[in-house]
Amino acid sequence: MAQRLALQRLLSLPARGPLASHGRAFGTSPGRRSTFNVQDGSDFQDRVVNSPKPVVVDFHAQWCGPCKILGPRLEKLVAKQEGKVLMAKVDIDDHTDLAIEYEVSAVPTVLAMKNGDVVDKFVGIKDEDQLEAFLKKLIGA
Repeated sequence: MAQRLALQRLLSLPARGPLASHGRAFGTSPGRRSTFNVQDGSDFQDRVVNSPKPVVVDFHAQWCGPCKILGPRLEKLVAKQEGKVLMAKVDIDDHTDLAIEYEVSAVPTVLAMKNGDVVDKFVGIKDEDQLEAFLKKLIGA
Protein backbone atom coordinates (compact mmCIF):
# COMPACT_ATOMS: atom_id res chain seq x y z
CA MET A 1 0.00 0.00 0.00
CA ALA A 2 2.77 2.43 0.94
CA GLN A 3 4.60 1.62 -2.30
CA ARG A 4 1.46 2.31 -4.33
CA LEU A 5 1.00 5.70 -2.63
CA ALA A 6 4.64 6.60 -3.19
CA LEU A 7 4.33 5.63 -6.86
CA GLN A 8 1.14 7.67 -7.24
CA ARG A 9 2.87 10.70 -5.72
CA LEU A 10 5.85 10.25 -8.00
CA LEU A 11 3.66 9.96 -11.09
CA SER A 12 1.70 13.06 -10.16
CA LEU A 13 4.81 15.25 -9.95
CA PRO A 14 5.25 17.70 -12.83
CA ALA A 15 7.85 16.65 -15.40
CA ARG A 16 11.18 18.44 -15.24
CA GLY A 17 14.41 18.51 -17.17
CA PRO A 18 15.38 18.66 -20.85
CA LEU A 19 13.37 15.58 -21.83
CA ALA A 20 10.21 16.54 -19.96
CA SER A 21 8.57 18.21 -22.95
CA HIS A 22 9.09 15.09 -25.06
CA GLY A 23 7.57 12.77 -22.48
CA ARG A 24 10.52 10.39 -22.73
CA ALA A 25 12.63 10.72 -19.60
CA PHE A 26 14.30 7.34 -19.71
CA GLY A 27 17.97 6.48 -19.55
CA THR A 28 20.09 4.94 -22.25
CA SER A 29 23.05 3.94 -20.11
CA PRO A 30 25.37 1.24 -21.44
CA GLY A 31 24.30 -1.02 -18.55
CA ARG A 32 20.79 -1.29 -19.94
CA ARG A 33 22.06 -2.44 -23.32
CA SER A 34 23.90 -5.35 -21.70
CA THR A 35 20.56 -7.02 -20.84
CA PHE A 36 18.15 -8.26 -23.48
CA ASN A 37 15.09 -10.48 -23.86
CA VAL A 38 15.54 -13.50 -26.10
CA GLN A 39 13.03 -13.39 -28.96
CA ASP A 40 13.32 -16.94 -30.34
CA GLY A 41 15.71 -19.83 -30.86
CA SER A 42 17.55 -18.08 -33.68
CA ASP A 43 18.00 -14.95 -31.55
CA PHE A 44 19.35 -17.14 -28.72
CA GLN A 45 21.83 -18.74 -31.11
CA ASP A 46 23.01 -15.38 -32.47
CA ARG A 47 23.18 -13.37 -29.25
CA VAL A 48 24.03 -16.01 -26.65
CA VAL A 49 25.67 -19.09 -28.17
CA ASN A 50 27.67 -17.08 -30.74
CA SER A 51 28.46 -14.18 -28.39
CA PRO A 52 32.12 -13.18 -28.14
CA LYS A 53 31.42 -12.08 -24.56
CA PRO A 54 30.33 -14.27 -21.64
CA VAL A 55 26.55 -14.37 -21.19
CA VAL A 56 24.43 -14.89 -18.09
CA VAL A 57 21.15 -16.54 -19.12
CA ASP A 58 18.23 -15.96 -16.75
CA PHE A 59 15.48 -18.56 -17.31
CA HIS A 60 12.43 -17.12 -15.56
CA ALA A 61 8.62 -16.93 -15.65
CA GLN A 62 6.14 -14.10 -15.08
CA TRP A 63 4.36 -16.08 -12.36
CA CYS A 64 7.57 -16.88 -10.43
CA GLY A 65 7.98 -14.86 -7.23
CA PRO A 66 11.69 -15.59 -6.67
CA CYS A 67 12.36 -14.67 -10.33
CA LYS A 68 10.96 -11.19 -9.68
CA ILE A 69 13.49 -10.75 -6.88
CA LEU A 70 16.50 -12.32 -8.61
CA GLY A 71 16.07 -10.72 -12.06
CA PRO A 72 16.54 -7.06 -11.06
CA ARG A 73 19.36 -7.98 -8.66
CA LEU A 74 21.20 -9.81 -11.42
CA GLU A 75 20.55 -7.04 -13.98
CA LYS A 76 22.03 -4.46 -11.61
CA LEU A 77 25.20 -6.49 -11.07
CA VAL A 78 25.60 -7.24 -14.79
CA ALA A 79 25.27 -3.51 -15.55
CA LYS A 80 28.08 -2.80 -13.04
CA GLN A 81 30.40 -5.00 -15.13
CA GLU A 82 30.41 -2.28 -17.82
CA GLY A 83 29.97 -4.53 -20.83
CA LYS A 84 32.30 -7.37 -19.80
CA VAL A 85 29.31 -9.71 -19.62
CA LEU A 86 25.83 -9.77 -21.19
CA MET A 87 22.55 -10.95 -19.72
CA ALA A 88 19.90 -12.79 -21.72
CA LYS A 89 16.42 -13.16 -20.23
CA VAL A 90 14.45 -16.22 -21.35
CA ASP A 91 10.79 -16.58 -20.36
CA ILE A 92 10.23 -20.33 -20.09
CA ASP A 93 6.55 -20.02 -20.98
CA ASP A 94 7.43 -18.31 -24.28
CA HIS A 95 10.50 -20.44 -25.02
CA THR A 96 9.75 -23.93 -23.72
CA ASP A 97 12.06 -25.43 -26.34
CA LEU A 98 15.08 -23.57 -24.93
CA ALA A 99 14.14 -24.52 -21.36
CA ILE A 100 13.98 -28.19 -22.38
CA GLU A 101 17.22 -28.00 -24.39
CA TYR A 102 19.09 -26.50 -21.40
CA GLU A 103 17.43 -28.87 -18.91
CA VAL A 104 15.67 -26.15 -16.92
CA SER A 105 13.48 -28.00 -14.41
CA ALA A 106 12.80 -25.09 -12.02
CA VAL A 107 12.87 -21.31 -12.13
CA PRO A 108 14.80 -19.21 -11.65
CA THR A 109 17.65 -21.07 -13.32
CA VAL A 110 20.71 -19.06 -14.30
CA LEU A 111 23.36 -20.33 -16.69
CA ALA A 112 26.82 -18.89 -17.25
CA MET A 113 27.82 -19.34 -20.90
CA LYS A 114 31.17 -18.75 -22.51
CA ASN A 115 31.99 -19.52 -26.15
CA GLY A 116 28.62 -21.25 -26.52
CA ASP A 117 29.18 -23.66 -23.61
CA VAL A 118 27.50 -23.74 -20.21
CA VAL A 119 30.35 -23.26 -17.73
CA ASP A 120 28.35 -22.73 -14.54
CA LYS A 121 24.75 -22.84 -13.32
CA PHE A 122 22.56 -22.24 -10.29
CA VAL A 123 18.90 -22.73 -9.46
CA GLY A 124 16.98 -20.54 -7.04
CA ILE A 125 17.60 -17.19 -5.47
CA LYS A 126 21.03 -15.89 -4.42
CA ASP A 127 22.16 -12.85 -2.47
CA GLU A 128 24.27 -10.10 -4.04
CA ASP A 129 27.59 -11.47 -2.74
CA GLN A 130 26.88 -14.88 -4.26
CA LEU A 131 25.84 -13.27 -7.55
CA GLU A 132 29.01 -11.15 -7.65
CA ALA A 133 31.13 -14.26 -7.09
CA PHE A 134 29.21 -16.04 -9.87
CA LEU A 135 29.87 -13.16 -12.29
CA LYS A 136 33.55 -12.79 -11.32
CA LYS A 137 34.08 -16.49 -11.93
CA LEU A 138 32.45 -16.18 -15.37
CA ILE A 139 34.41 -13.09 -16.37
CA GLY A 140 37.64 -14.42 -14.91
CA ALA A 141 38.21 -11.37 -12.69
